[in-house]
Amino acid sequence: MKQIEKLISQIANRMNTILLKHGFDADLYIRKCIPLDKLNKFYAFYGITSFHPLGFYFRRSNLAGSYFLGKCAVENSILYKSDIRGDELKAKGEIFHHQGSDIVLYDDEVIRIKGSFLIKTLVHNYSHNPDNLEEFLILDTVSMHYANIHGSPVEGCFLGPFSTVDLTTLHNCVVGDYAYLQTGEMSNKRIEPGQIRVSNGDIFDFSYCFSSKALNNYISFEPGKRPQGIFVDFIENRKKDFQNIFDVVCLEARIKVPKGASINRYAVIKGDNHIGENVLVAQRA
Repeated sequence: MKQIEKLISQIANRMNTILLKHGFDADLYIRKCIPLDKLNKFYAFYGITSFHPLGFYFRRSNLAGSYFLGKCAVENSILYKSDIRGDELKAKGEIFHHQGSDIVLYDDEVIRIKGSFLIKTLVHNYSHNPDNLEEFLILDTVSMHYANIHGSPVEGCFLGPFSTVDLTTLHNCVVGDYAYLQTGEMSNKRIEPGQIRVSNGDIFDFSYCFSSKALNNYISFEPGKRPQGIFVDFIENRKKDFQNIFDVVCLEARIKVPKGASINRYAVIKGDNHIGENVLVAQRA
């Protein structure tokens, strides 16, 4: 447990140094958001399919309850019940099309997480950054409950609960609760809670911000406390539905799955359901 506490301190100290200009103190947010005993309570999962090359490496990390798919490397990090989906990782020899150019990958792409603390975060890879096609990097980043990192390499950032960074390379930013960013690239910015920003160079720039009064009913997050609001209550009320699928090693098929469709082993199915062709049901759905 002392090693975990030491690692948390190291991550918080680096985060505070990076975000010093924002006056941000990561310690206040991550110290009490998870009881440390929970980090030794859950095991991790690695998905194996015939479509994804195997590759998993971790060192000096805690992966409690997290799910991995595809080639992944985790170093000096804590991942608590996070989902690291590499189902769209690019393969060696694949051609990446970017602004009229064709770029050939030298090696298989890898999701690499270093010096980070991800809590119940969804990382979904569909990277678009031509600067480093072989590596999808999450570096020195703290991400809170149910944040979504989609195709977005992030470095030195804090992501609040239920925030989303979509196809945006992010450097040294603070992203507030329930904020959504799709801007291509952003550096040294502080995004307020509930801020929605979608832009594409000089073509268009859309910006909207929910009022704090409306947002706080759904999600609010104060230092030293767990997230609160309607979103959190909704999730808490369904925790028991997931208990059995994580406790049992072998489950009988619960529904007929047609050709071209897929239901993850760790998805919950209740009641009378029908799944059509070309449908993907992901883990924890």
